[in-house]
Amino acid sequence: MADPGFHTTSTSTNHNTNIRFDSGYVKTLPGMIKITQIVLNLLGFICIEVSGYSFHSRGSWFNTVAMGGFWFTGIMLAFYLFHVLEKFYKIPWLKIELVFCALWTLFYLLAACLAATFGLEAYAAASFFGFCAMIAYGYDAYLKFRAVQAGRLEQGVKVVSKEITSPVTA
Repeated sequence: MADPGFHTTSTSTNHNTNIRFDSGYVKTLPGMIKITQIVLNLLGFICIEVSGYSFHSRGSWFNTVAMGGFWFTGIMLAFYLFHVLEKFYKIPWLKIELVFCALWTLFYLLAACLAATFGLEAYAAASFFGFCAMIAYGYDAYLKFRAVQAGRLEQGVKVVSKEITSPVTA
């Protein structure tokens, strides 16, 4: 029995470990950010590829960043859509995404600056999409940082219940 006058808080986490499709995720802010990132990665990649100078080191670096972002973000989007993250809830998904988004923000800053200074129109277009992707990954990193600080789950339900005990008078 708890001591009189003390408050106790208990937290329980509910995970539904069934893999299921949830199309509602794409209507949430994190879902829309992921779709935006995928589109920007693809558009930047296409701009470099059609330039005729995709073999240049600047283009290769930009395409490496774009395709790395495309594949990681696409896989994470699929994981969220099918609740794979909830099935493997012991993996620190938010921290992994935080590190990835922070790195890709820096990588896109470098890749977009290098593309902008190359002097071709296709590279200039790619740099525009690269700077937009940098902003999207930076904002996503900020959201992930706030979620990690608040102790939120990537998916699932965290139930916090308070039990207030008061002294018994006889």
